[in-house]
Amino acid sequence: MSIASEFKEFAVKGNVIDLAVGVIIGGAFGKIVDSVVADLIMPVVGRIFGGLDFSNFFVVLKDVPPGVPMVLAEVKKAGVPVFAYGNFITTAINFIILAFIIFMMVKQINRLKRAEPPPAPAATPEDVLLLREIRDSLKKG
Repeated sequence: MSIASEFKEFAVKGNVIDLAVGVIIGGAFGKIVDSVVADLIMPVVGRIFGGLDFSNFFVVLKDVPPGVPMVLAEVKKAGVPVFAYGNFITTAINFIILAFIIFMMVKQINRLKRAEPPPAPAATPEDVLLLREIRDSLKKG
């Protein structure tokens, strides 16, 4: 079997296609969560803490050239290395929210799986019933 035919067989298996669909949907879902955190949650958290903007929390690791404003994007643009812990806080919040949403989805799926009644046992064949009847009558006699 050639490598091309082996790859074709591998690529068209259901699990690979399901995985590809999951990755694509997961990427899109991740962007939605990023937007929720960056555009909805972090401004509220910043407002609660007195108008703080977490994205601009950073520590400069080298001297900043004169005239460069102390804004993360501008400092990075000037080529100054920074320890951007504000971005880490935002990313950690993204992860926590995404993990919680996935947890709730898996919990719902598991609940729905458990709600299905167990399949009815298969009917006992007539010959087995007859043999049981004979056994029971021999025990009595």
